[in-house]
Amino acid sequence: QVQLVESGGGLVQAGGSLRVSCAASGRTFSSSVMGWFRQAPGKEREFVAAITSSGGTTRYSDSVKGRFTISRDNAKNTVSLQMNSLKPDDTAAYFCAARPAFLGITTRTRDYTYWGQGTQVTVSS
Repeated sequence: QVQLVESGGGLVQAGGSLRVSCAASGRTFSSSVMGWFRQAPGKEREFVAAITSSGGTTRYSDSVKGRFTISRDNAKNTVSLQMNSLKPDDTAAYFCAARPAFLGITTRTRDYTYWGQGTQVTVSS
């Protein structure tokens, strides 16, 4: 069992930066693939980034590649998403998610077992 709590959302101007973090409880964090997803009003939840349990492999959606960076600290049970060059289209609720590492890294929403409650990111133009 993994419990996830996101933090760090807020309002930022276009072109600015923001860092969102996810704190995990439970003993299985270091053996979990972690992902970030987002959901804008009226839209489906979509993949943003994912990282393997060791942090050695990452995946990004094309829309954020080169602007966002996912990282994790297994000693602190946290995963973060550094977001630079933000655009109004990045406005959404951001969710972290976890799945057992032995299942492999994936970008599909339905493949993740545990979810946080989300944190709102709003980018003004």
